[in-house]
Amino acid sequence: MSTFGATLAGGVLSALGMAFAMFWEILWALVLGFALSAMVQAVVSKRQMSRLLPDDSPRSLGIACGLGAASSSCSYAAVALARSIFRKGANFTAAIAFEFASTNLVIELGIIMVLLLGWQFTLAEFVGGPLMIAILAALFKALLRPELVAEARRQADRGLVGSMEGHAVMDMSVTEGSLLERMTSPKGFTAISHYFLMDWAAIWRDIVGGLLLAGALAAWVPDHLWRSFFLVEHPVSAKVWGPIVGPVVAMLSFVCSIGNVPLAAVLWNGGISFGGVISFIFADLIVLPILNIYRKYYGSAMTLFLLTTSYAAMVIAGLVIELVFAALGLIPVTRQARIVEPHVSLNYTTVLNVIFLALGALLVIRFLRTGGLRMLRMMNQSEPGGHHGQHETRGHAP
Repeated sequence: MSTFGATLAGGVLSALGMAFAMFWEILWALVLGFALSAMVQAVVSKRQMSRLLPDDSPRSLGIACGLGAASSSCSYAAVALARSIFRKGANFTAAIAFEFASTNLVIELGIIMVLLLGWQFTLAEFVGGPLMIAILAALFKALLRPELVAEARRQADRGLVGSMEGHAVMDMSVTEGSLLERMTSPKGFTAISHYFLMDWAAIWRDIVGGLLLAGALAAWVPDHLWRSFFLVEHPVSAKVWGPIVGPVVAMLSFVCSIGNVPLAAVLWNGGISFGGVISFIFADLIVLPILNIYRKYYGSAMTLFLLTTSYAAMVIAGLVIELVFAALGLIPVTRQARIVEPHVSLNYTTVLNVIFLALGALLVIRFLRTGGLRMLRMMNQSEPGGHHGQHETRGHAP
């Protein structure tokens, strides 16, 4: 093998090793996060969302954030569900607020951020997420014209297929009895197993893609290039530049949902500002594939409006988080995000992985025994007037 070939092979193996190391570090947290999310989805019904989001009042926006936090973390499913509830009468601003909360305020995101980045970033995410949504709602109120909403509704009613349509409308929630009774009943256990596997099926590409991209960048991009790109030698400019460039990097990376957290860890170690990390993570709903789905759902004019207002809200929220957390002394002074070495050792991470993989296996078995594969094949089918989700609820009760 030539020297170039050996160098290339070594670089690829190094990138794959780092990607696997990050995956092993967060595996138990992914299983735990998706299991908790599945439990919440199993006891929170999607049927009444449109009725609960009739306008863009603070109350409706607060409900939208709460419903989003209790929903799936899949960006594609969140976008599809937002269109579904908009078609059924929900206010457009409230539907978009729900969509952003679905990917920025969910349990599993916070857990992964704690492991890879630190608790300060998780706190910033859960403070900055509602702030970003509030800024976005204010921009909508000031700039969104009724005729543009009407045009978007006409396009939405055409029912063009995006991605994860079936997952978006699936509703197997159990609403009878106490919360504990709902989750421990046979029907509740089935619902939890289905939501758990559907969430994994929905975002595994993003997780794998994010880990591979993060591993490649960590292995191949020299530190001095990161430092130059993020203006590390100019601290004041870097604080402004980070939130501006963070969403742009996210858009071009094609990685959304939880998959962008490993890449955020690489960017933080490379020198991007604290606020830049937060604005980067916010931007999972303006990556290029999502923008193409917006075009199908709402038309080109609304897509451009969503892109510009969302980007502005992300940048402003990132800047505010940077200034506030700096003033409170909450920004880490060292850049030690977890980009771990590619090996497995007997430690607490391995023990937790074994425990939660056993839990995941129980849910997989329940999923397979209750018709889960048939439902999985229907995930990318469009919603025929909402009946798909109703069929799934009836068809999979044990």
